[in-house]
Amino acid sequence: MYRGGGRGGGRDGRGGGRGGDYGGRGGGVRRGSGEGGYAPRGRGSSAGGSYASSGRGTYAPSGYTPSDVASLAGEIKRSLFLTEQPDVGSGSGADVAVAESAVTVPSSLLPASSKALVHARRPGSGTVGAKCRVRANHFLVQVAENNLYHYDVSITPEAKSRGTNRAVMAELIAVHKDSFFGGKLPAYDGRKSIYTAGSLPFESKDFVVKLKDKEKDKDKDKEKKGKLRDDKEYKVTIRYAGRADLALLQQFLHSKLRDLPQEAIQALDVVLRESPSLNYTIVSRSFFSPMLGPRGDIGDGLECWKGYYQSLRPTQMGLSLNIDISATAFYQPMPVVEFAKSSLNIQDTSRALSDKDRVKLKKALRGLRVEATHRKDLVQRYKISGITTIPMCNLMFPVDEQGTSISVVDYFRERYNCNLRCTAWPCLQSGNENRPTYLPMEVCNIVEGQKFSKKLNDKQVTGLLRATCQRPSDRESSIANMVHHNDYNNDKYAKEFGIKVADELITVDARVLPAPTLKYSEYGREKTCIPGVGQWNMIGKKMVHGATVEKWTCVSFSRLRLEEVRRFCDDLVQMCNTIGMKFNRQPTIDFRLERSDRIEMTLRNIHRDCQDLNMLLVILPEFSGSYGKIKRVCETELGIVSQCCLPKNVLKGNKQYLENVALKINVKVGGTNTFLESTLLRNGPDRNPFLTDKPTIIFGADVTHPPPGEDSSPSIAAVVASMDWPTATKYKGLVCAQQHRQEIISDLFTEKLDPQKGTVYGGMIRELLIAFLRATNMKPARIIFYRDGVSEGQFNHVLLYEMDSIRKACQSLEDGYLPKVTFVVVQKRHHTRLFPEVHGRRDMTDRSGNILPGTVVDKMICHPSEFDFYLCSHAGIQGTSRPTHYHVLFDENGYSADAIQVMTNNLCYTYARCTRSVSVVPPAYYAHLAAFRARYYVEGDNIGEVEEGPGSGGNGPGGSALASTRTGGGARTRDKPLEIKPLPKVKENVKEVMFYC
Repeated sequence: MYRGGGRGGGRDGRGGGRGGDYGGRGGGVRRGSGEGGYAPRGRGSSAGGSYASSGRGTYAPSGYTPSDVASLAGEIKRSLFLTEQPDVGSGSGADVAVAESAVTVPSSLLPASSKALVHARRPGSGTVGAKCRVRANHFLVQVAENNLYHYDVSITPEAKSRGTNRAVMAELIAVHKDSFFGGKLPAYDGRKSIYTAGSLPFESKDFVVKLKDKEKDKDKDKEKKGKLRDDKEYKVTIRYAGRADLALLQQFLHSKLRDLPQEAIQALDVVLRESPSLNYTIVSRSFFSPMLGPRGDIGDGLECWKGYYQSLRPTQMGLSLNIDISATAFYQPMPVVEFAKSSLNIQDTSRALSDKDRVKLKKALRGLRVEATHRKDLVQRYKISGITTIPMCNLMFPVDEQGTSISVVDYFRERYNCNLRCTAWPCLQSGNENRPTYLPMEVCNIVEGQKFSKKLNDKQVTGLLRATCQRPSDRESSIANMVHHNDYNNDKYAKEFGIKVADELITVDARVLPAPTLKYSEYGREKTCIPGVGQWNMIGKKMVHGATVEKWTCVSFSRLRLEEVRRFCDDLVQMCNTIGMKFNRQPTIDFRLERSDRIEMTLRNIHRDCQDLNMLLVILPEFSGSYGKIKRVCETELGIVSQCCLPKNVLKGNKQYLENVALKINVKVGGTNTFLESTLLRNGPDRNPFLTDKPTIIFGADVTHPPPGEDSSPSIAAVVASMDWPTATKYKGLVCAQQHRQEIISDLFTEKLDPQKGTVYGGMIRELLIAFLRATNMKPARIIFYRDGVSEGQFNHVLLYEMDSIRKACQSLEDGYLPKVTFVVVQKRHHTRLFPEVHGRRDMTDRSGNILPGTVVDKMICHPSEFDFYLCSHAGIQGTSRPTHYHVLFDENGYSADAIQVMTNNLCYTYARCTRSVSVVPPAYYAHLAAFRARYYVEGDNIGEVEEGPGSGGNGPGGSALASTRTGGGARTRDKPLEIKPLPKVKENVKEVMFYC
């Protein structure tokens, strides 16, 4: 479908040949030209594929000839949107039948556009709302107009880490700076590139660098003992690669150039990161060190390190350095035995580990670097690959070619005069599968400065959040202090390249959008509500459409007594009826108190006794781990809609909790809690014509990935869509599994060849469009697509594939059916923070001291030319609020800045689960919830690790901590990615309601 071919040329334009994703002769830096000109790094494609490109990073539809593609270049400059399509009118009941029947569609479904697919330009700044000023953690950057030169670096033999690379380059520059480098101070990215202010006096040159052994200086007596190792020799080749043009960067910042000159930004970013890279521990785009703040114990052998995030960004005001404080988890430098005792919550090391504990410990230790301490003359470091399957006291290894073996315990006693105590525990294992090295845990310490990259437990998450949770005034002070500590203007690399960084947070113009009017009912009459500071309550209000629950029951897997369960159910039913539902006061079948080890059997028995339950209330056990099983069985096997409650909340049973549970139950059984009054208005200043003037469907989409360290689970995609135009409050959700850590949603549109039926079309977009048609008896004439979870580097890729899927899904329903699309990326994981201009002003802050809900910023710190904005739609509770970044990548509907900002903010007040505005637009929020729910469906399906017992044979210990076997002894079976299996199908009656809430 996306064939490759052709040649690639120029840095990052290279690629091509067969099998590439895009095509043609690419040239230049991160962009292509000519036939199929867009060529992502390392990829190429031929013209005439599904999308062939021309110009810089723009796209043309499939089926175009090279001459057609070339002719688009001029048209791109004149047009920002796809061709206008005629509005699609309302359908009839027959449309449903047509949509589901086998319609005749051309064999090649062409995308709807006849113009290039490019990011939407900013249509101007918004004007709605009360004007105010806020401060943002962005710092203005000025750059001298130096020529930045880029050189490729090749180090042989290839180093194992960036730290070694940096050590090699530091030694090289220290020796040759004044000679071969002409006195220039290069900035190095730790991998393959260095940048200089001005050219070096050579085009290409080879160097030889001898790197001193770090262990030499640790023991003065080593030389006498003959223990010194030779210095390691590296060959370094430096070759001219190109020049980063700062003039192009200035054109981009002044909106005179569409494509960001990535090379210039990258060079300046490397310069500003050089000093902290040498002094601190690097984690992604952040730097951490014990020097940047006190450490904090967060439990189970982990500690919290403070640090800061840093990123250079192009904005409307020019270049900006985004600085934010951050914290993350590191392993505590401690004996491995103590770490194991903490992780397993055991103290007795004389007893053997259970299989469950051994597997848990292996997962916790794998990948860690440790120091072996049993030798006084030499400290050696190892990377743990696993642990042995048998205890150390039974672990034998050969010491000679005749096959004489010795136990680990005896070997350490005889060789190192070390009496091991934890002999019932397994050994650590290092090295590869064919030649593992065994290390007793009690002679190993965890090396300092190792980031914990796996999933944190609840206790650790709480500890980490506590360490980073700061009120807005405190966080702003911490950021300012960090900038002063870094002292960018006196940094030798910044001076070398002529970079100056302001030391004050930027002050930005903002607006506070008004809260929308919400529609409720009251004793048969309509009632409106205007939220105050992002929240309201249900006092004197009823749900706008309260659903009916006729058949229900409750089962408790907790230790609560029956009278406590009855009291809670009575209170909950009373609350549901009070706020507008019709909830039968008597359960259909008797309440049940069951053991937590009988969950599946109990649920099946309940379903057998009453197969048409409207609602099952479930009180969870006191311990975690059963929620996913309950949801999987109820939703994918039995077709039961359920509401789970924690025992501690059941005991408290306060009014606010009961109210929130009632709101969730209502939408789970098909009701509507509230909707925006403006969606019913046909005239007046408060109406939103861009949502209400024609049938509009709102999509939300998200992809959730497995936690770090879980390399065999699938990623899960979820798409939800509104089913009730014009109110847009009911969202049907669909989920699917896809390849591990794949961000593009693969199941948006599918087509398969059936021997009998011919081409069969499917996919989540198509199914949801049909569902909308069924529910409203109208075809959507407008699509608003909120896409969560996409980083900036993925914008083009996701837009290309997913817009193509949306177009094909529409065309598959009816030839020529082309509703206009607005594609908005929703980003929550960013580091921009907004602070009140004056802390403590009651009229400009909420109760937590944060900016007011509805605060929107679309000037100064936003993209120089594209359509994006920051919106803080919620009131803070604790800590500093994080605004959500919305980036309108594509807009056929012609939204103004005010239209999309007001609509998005208003939708944030329609979240079904509480009476507060939320921080993320609900369609994206619902998609996240649906994907997270589906994660439970596959939990426990992963195949456990298969291990073989340690063998024997091989060499003796030599000088290492212990012996290494040559023939597979102790080798574990390598983890293999699982085949992506389809998710269990959600039952139809469950899928029709908002079961994921």
